[in-house]
Order: sequence, then structure tokens, then C-alpha cells
Amino acid sequence: MNARAAVHPIELESYEILRSRLDTTDLPPLTRAVVERVVHTSADPTWAGELVAAEDALRAGRAALLAGAPLITDVRMVAAGVTARPATVALDLAPAPEPGLTRSAAGIRAAVAQHPDGAVWAIGNAPTALAELVRCAAAGMLHTPLVVGLPVGFVGAVEAKAALRASGLPAVSNRGERGGAAVAAAAVNALLYAEGAA
Repeated sequence: MNARAAVHPIELESYEILRSRLDTTDLPPLTRAVVERVVHTSADPTWAGELVAAEDALRAGRAALLAGAPLITDVRMVAAGVTARPATVALDLAPAPEPGLTRSAAGIRAAVAQHPDGAVWAIGNAPTALAELVRCAAAGMLHTPLVVGLPVGFVGAVEAKAALRASGLPAVSNRGERGGAAVAAAAVNALLYAEGAA
């Protein structure tokens, strides 16, 4: 069930402006919802050409979230941006990292150990967190209905997102260096707030 409060008039006006500048009518419903919310959040219509998502993966992620599946984020900033439900923050679970393993990657490893099946993952900060999540899945340690893989950075972000897309995991990502907590949270919020989506 969608527990979202009434939409503020400023948000309604913002979406009207967005839709006057960007035609998303040819996109499937959940893909459209994700694209529009990321564009709305960033005030940057160029996101529309950079996001990569499969409608069936978005449907599976939405269904899992609405059914109460755990939501795991890499950092608190992503969790704070998801306004409709709580999340477990992987970084908060991080033990002292092993040599060669970042704290973000260590947190993901710990979170995978706690939530190996059925959780939805939203990575919006560290490319090493996403790379570790993909490694865990490749090792058979993780089964998920959806990974929101939108970390940001000049080092490793493009490669981590490419590895996610190549992994076969159900995912939404982008092709470039940009990303971040706000857009990762926006993608999750889009799924939670989508109207009339199956």
C-alpha cells in the first residue's frame, strides 16, 4: 500500500515544468516514474538518456518493497532520502575492513551476510560498495529482486555500474560517473510512490 501524503503544489508545478521540457510518454510506467523522479530530484533532464533499467526488474523491486522486503542502502544519506520506509544502512554494519577492502565494501559484505535473500539494495555513494555487491552475487551469496546501482565518482563508478549491468542482476543504473545519494533515493521513492503500477 502507498502511504504517501498529499503531493505539495510546488512538486506538482515542478512535474508540469519537467513534462513540458521532457517527453517521457513512450516509456513503460515504472521506468517513466524512475526517470521523472531522478530528473525532478536533480533538475537535470539529461538523466533521461543515461539511466538504464528494465521494466520487469523495476516491477519486481516495487513488489518486493511493497511486500515488506528489507531495503539496504550503502550509506545513511540514501536511507534518509527514502521517505516512505526505513532502511538498513550497510556502512553501519561495517567491521574494521580487511586490507585492500574499503569500509563501504566491508559494510556491504556484512549486510549481505544478514540479508542474503530478497532484499532490495540501493547504492548511491561508493563504487566499491556496488562492486562488492556484484562480487557477492557472483559468488552465490546474494539473491535480490532489484539493485539500484547509482554510486558517484571518478574512480570506479563507471566500471562498477558496467559490472552490475553485465552481471545479469535485476538493476537500474546509469552509464556515467555521476550518481549519488539523492538520485539513488529518488529511484527507490519512484517505485514506492508510483501510481497505478502493477
